Amino acid sequence: MLKATLRNLGAHKLRLLMSALAVVLGVAFVAGTFVFTDTLGKTFNELFTQTETDVVVTPDSAFTPNQTAGVAPSLPGEMLAQVRAVDGVKRAEGNVLVDGVTLVDDEDNVIGSPGAPHYGVSWSDDAALSPLSLVEGRAPAGDDEIAIDTQAAKQAGVEVGDSIRVVTPGPSLEPKIVGIFRYGATGNLAGASLTAFEPEVAQALLLGGDRWSAIDALAEPGVTQQTLAERVSAALGDGAKVQTGEEAQDEAAAQLTQALSFINTFLLVFAFIALFVGCFIILNTFSMLVAQRTRELALLRAIGASRRQVTRSVLGESLVVGIVGGLGGLLLGLGLAVGLRALFAALGIEIPAGSLVIAPRTIIVAMVVGIVVTVGSAYFPARRAAHIPPVAAMRDDIALPTRSLHVRAVAGTVLAALGAAALALGLAGAGPQPLALVGVGALLVFVGVAVLSPSISRPVVGLLGAPVRRLWGAVGVLAVGNAQRNRRRTASTASALMIGLALVAAIGTLGASTTASTDATIDRVIGADYIVLNPGFQPFSTEVAAAVAEVDGVGSSVGIMQTPALVKGSQVLITGLESGPASSVVSFELVDGTFESVDEGMVVDEETAKADGVAVGDTVEVTWLSGPQSYEVGGIYVGEGTFSGYVVGRSLVVAAGNPDVDFIVYVKAQEGVDPTSIRPDLEAALEPFPTVELTSQAEFKEQIRGQINQLLALVYALLGLAVVIAILGIINTLALSVIERTREIGLLRAVGMTRGQLRRMVRLESVVIAVYGAVLGIALGLAFGVTLQRALVDQGIEVLSIPWGLLAAVLVVAAFVGVFAAVWPARRAARLDVLRAVTTE
Repeated sequence: MLKATLRNLGAHKLRLLMSALAVVLGVAFVAGTFVFTDTLGKTFNELFTQTETDVVVTPDSAFTPNQTAGVAPSLPGEMLAQVRAVDGVKRAEGNVLVDGVTLVDDEDNVIGSPGAPHYGVSWSDDAALSPLSLVEGRAPAGDDEIAIDTQAAKQAGVEVGDSIRVVTPGPSLEPKIVGIFRYGATGNLAGASLTAFEPEVAQALLLGGDRWSAIDALAEPGVTQQTLAERVSAALGDGAKVQTGEEAQDEAAAQLTQALSFINTFLLVFAFIALFVGCFIILNTFSMLVAQRTRELALLRAIGASRRQVTRSVLGESLVVGIVGGLGGLLLGLGLAVGLRALFAALGIEIPAGSLVIAPRTIIVAMVVGIVVTVGSAYFPARRAAHIPPVAAMRDDIALPTRSLHVRAVAGTVLAALGAAALALGLAGAGPQPLALVGVGALLVFVGVAVLSPSISRPVVGLLGAPVRRLWGAVGVLAVGNAQRNRRRTASTASALMIGLALVAAIGTLGASTTASTDATIDRVIGADYIVLNPGFQPFSTEVAAAVAEVDGVGSSVGIMQTPALVKGSQVLITGLESGPASSVVSFELVDGTFESVDEGMVVDEETAKADGVAVGDTVEVTWLSGPQSYEVGGIYVGEGTFSGYVVGRSLVVAAGNPDVDFIVYVKAQEGVDPTSIRPDLEAALEPFPTVELTSQAEFKEQIRGQINQLLALVYALLGLAVVIAILGIINTLALSVIERTREIGLLRAVGMTRGQLRRMVRLESVVIAVYGAVLGIALGLAFGVTLQRALVDQGIEVLSIPWGLLAAVLVVAAFVGVFAAVWPARRAARLDVLRAVTTE
């Protein structure tokens, strides 16, 4: 049986190659994802281990903010002297590290990768405590000198002696570059930029006085990190967080792992989709191979092979395909990891470069996934092969035993119903893991429809094929009949395409609804003519609003801030504003209380108030980075999309120790002034602030629409792999179908069908199958999209928008997929020798 298995592999290597390709692509996504995120992890970990600090002292903040831009907790300056005085401390240095210090070149381009942090730091010459080392020039001295990192200098095209513009959360500067330094051994900053100031200048400019972001200390010989940390902690008491160097690195690594886990999960979801689609191809391939080898398998049974041996023989073939697919996927995954980096970069998400990391876990997972998926998919065809009776070898009309589709119809209906119920429960928020319920429900619906598909394929394909029969006559009739003949095969092939296109339709519907809802919210809430914000949604100096207010014709220039805090145990973004100015540019519908009460306390949106059990007159504790503060709720308003949550008086937010910076500025023209007439003056006023941009309401909508489309483009690109695998499935099915119908093709040619007509017949069959899969996918995707939109009404996605253009494009693309997939099988069918084909058994 082993010899028979190996010979079958050699005899059907081309047919099995297509299945192996599906496995290779799916496994490549899994392997590429792990290689990609492991490489990211290594690159960032190297950033955390550039110094040999024994003890690290950081501010003992109430929580670690998810969004740190504009938030700079710090330590009092005198704490450095306290640390230096601790017994066992060899040396100690304070350092400043604040995000939001941006370098700008002569053409107003921001230096550094989009989305990466732009840090202002204090310069230190201590090589043991600082990862910065000069490669040119000298250290900065005075408030008109800086040093910049090598990558920033190269990108900006500057050198020592040049001046460069620096935009900070406070004032803008134009200091002289006196030094260029390298970060660590490699200079790799993962797209970030560093601007170094003299320590006293950094303290005054970025922290507002004699304060430090952190303090690093080295131990005397013979003093362990743990011992020194305990001594420093005892000396400082409350108000500071003291860690050993190892603990600080471990904490940074843990935070990094948690941050990367999102990327890992996001990409692995698409890997699962690709593998799920691949299962249909493998199942189809082995089903057809077994059907074509019915007599051969029956002969094996007749000469003494047991059912178990036949099953093992077919599974043995699938095992080899799985091993080949796993190895191929692992190798392709290395290239895919590089491709993922390029894909993210093309969409504006800069990912740092680094040598690829191939962990043992990646190799093991790739091989296990490849083998399990392939063998699992081939199991049922193997079982069917084992049930071929030995006496079948003596008959000419051999056929595999087939079961009634009634069982599949019932099973598919039950699975789809269970999936719909799980979706409903998950979307209603039932159970401890509602999102898991949604995922399980969607999977069950997909499987249920795939199982049910053979039962509905004949009438649906007949309906879809009506234009084909009418336009192409006898050739069209034959093509549609071929697609209807084997309902299981047609359904399985179409289901592979259905999954990818259903997800495209669902995500497209959700994206279109999100865009429409955002546009409607902006129209209702924002009464400003112009909006000023940082494209990277980073906070900026209050000088921006002041400069805009000086422009002739401006009636209101209102800055609004957002700051992270803890409320009711959850981290949220608190909006800070003044009720009077804000009322002129933002409109909220009050349910209870007054909006003016925000100046002395807070207001909260209706949904948040209901969820947190808050009413007017209640006191809510807000935990800022500096500690807790309590505020009275003076009003409840109707939330509008992203305009929701807790709103606190701006002066109160600043009084709690938060930086006085703006997140967005709303600009409204004076009564009777044409907004377009003041735009040139507004743009001139913003020239000193190159990190922000001026947009009209229409441009603001377009900007948000562009960000949503960018995310959708990423998702569509990742789903493209599933579509590629589905195309392979159609090619494989048609190629095997041509082999299966060799005699039939020969007879058609013998009675007068031309090669061109034969090629057209195969192409039309392919198109009908592809369109059938697309119709199922669009119907499912539309249903999922509408369901998700209705479930997210409370989160602001209140307008249902169906992307009819996208759905029509999906249908057209499916037809082209059918034409493309049929090219090779159609040519192969047309080249068959007529006499040999007619005499084929």
